[in-house]
Amino acid sequence: MSEGTPAEDGNEQPATSVGGPGAAAQVEVGDNGSGPDGETDEYGELLAALGRTFDQDCRIAIHESGHIIAARLLGNPLGGATADPGPGYEGRVWGERHVEAFAEGGGDASDVRETLASVMPGPGEDRSSVADVFASVYGHCIELAAGRAAEHMLLGDDDKRSALDDLRQARELALLICKSEGAVESFIAHCDIAARDLLMPYGDVVMTLSIVL
Repeated sequence: MSEGTPAEDGNEQPATSVGGPGAAAQVEVGDNGSGPDGETDEYGELLAALGRTFDQDCRIAIHESGHIIAARLLGNPLGGATADPGPGYEGRVWGERHVEAFAEGGGDASDVRETLASVMPGPGEDRSSVADVFASVYGHCIELAAGRAAEHMLLGDDDKRSALDDLRQARELALLICKSEGAVESFIAHCDIAARDLLMPYGDVVMTLSIVL
């Protein structure tokens, strides 16, 4: 993913408009035409400006929420997140101080693999010196899988088109520790299951966070 606008910049309009009848009922109608209908219209105008439907907006917010919650459950700090689109992405999660390990054009997973490939052990060689790399790859691949795991959990489908870049980056990282195409596929399938198991007890948190986004 590439850098973009912090989450605070994209949260104001959607928060009350998709909060349900209870949230809408708390909005006072003023002389300026604000209120439930005004909030709904404003949210609709925002979606139109983004070229996005309501269903697409919900899916993207759920997807990014999965990444966020998985990262925190795995003990990784976050700088922020947004469901607003930007250059090369539909939503984005970034680390502390806006530094991303896998930012497009500045540390993509392919760059990470190219840098580390020469120091990775071959089949049968001692792996103790790079145990931290193996652990990091495993954790990051679970985080990458968590977006589509959240979609599957809340939307009941498995449309991988929304996670093509996540899959690409997971494959790049998996190639650091897997020595065959079959091993890569098995490893990614395992990370899919691990991400789903990680998020399953937190479905309500994913839903709430997606509304905030």
